[in-house]
Amino acid sequence: MTEEDWKADRVGAALRGENPTVLRRLSAGFACIGDVQFLPGYCVLLTDSPDVQRLTDLPRDRRLHFLADMELLAEAVERVCARRDPQFRRVNLEILGNTDPYLHAHVRARYHWEPEPVVRHPVYLYPPERWSDPTTALGPQHDDLRAELTAELDRLSD
Repeated sequence: MTEEDWKADRVGAALRGENPTVLRRLSAGFACIGDVQFLPGYCVLLTDSPDVQRLTDLPRDRRLHFLADMELLAEAVERVCARRDPQFRRVNLEILGNTDPYLHAHVRARYHWEPEPVVRHPVYLYPPERWSDPTTALGPQHDDLRAELTAELDRLSD
């Protein structure tokens, strides 16, 4: 499977065990590390229902499970990032759905060292080149971060 194949169907690839960003299966989705790590610790919670586009497409009990998974992933990101960087500030949570047609939630670590024009604003205001910078693209240099996030998810899930 090529990179474009799994990226074209991230949820299906996660269900088939072919999405390399998956950290752990949760109760209503998949905790994934983000494709870009210019803000280390960026993660995404993917739904495990490929046909679901909005939170309200899920029955109420599944919505609550998805939101609980989002909170669990956010706590794991917060704990790991706070241990790794004393400049960690907080975690931002977003369910947007304006680009990708499936339910997913962004879990974004934020830091005091971020540039002043964007530190107090949504991450999507970063310039476009930050999102495509090969030096911060997910790769083997993030293996330790992946392992720490997965271990923290395991601890919090027990």
